[in-house]
Amino acid sequence: GDLDKVVNLLLSLSGRLARVEAALSSLGPHAPAEDKVALREKQRLLVAQLEDAKELKEHVGRREEAVGAMVARYLPAEHLQDYRHFIKMKSALITEQRELEEKIKLGQEQLRCLHESL
Repeated sequence: GDLDKVVNLLLSLSGRLARVEAALSSLGPHAPAEDKVALREKQRLLVAQLEDAKELKEHVGRREEAVGAMVARYLPAEHLQDYRHFIKMKSALITEQRELEEKIKLGQEQLRCLHESL
């Protein structure tokens, strides 16, 4: 459960940071200074939050290793292999699910814009 939450947090923060950086780069030279300052402050906060989230992920990883060591004492070899595979695939599947959700959201947005332009 914690792994899900931390991976989702990392993906969310990364996406938000990418949007803020895109907004910063799209500001022209004549953009109001307060807009630039506000976006840079958001960027700074998101970078700090992203670093904190990475530390959380490392902590969850260490805890996962400790739990894995305990589980290894009680599970037969084939079940232990299944458990390790499940844990390894879980974050990859969460990431893939999030990417697919983002693509669906983008597609819906593009479809809405097309309908409006017609």
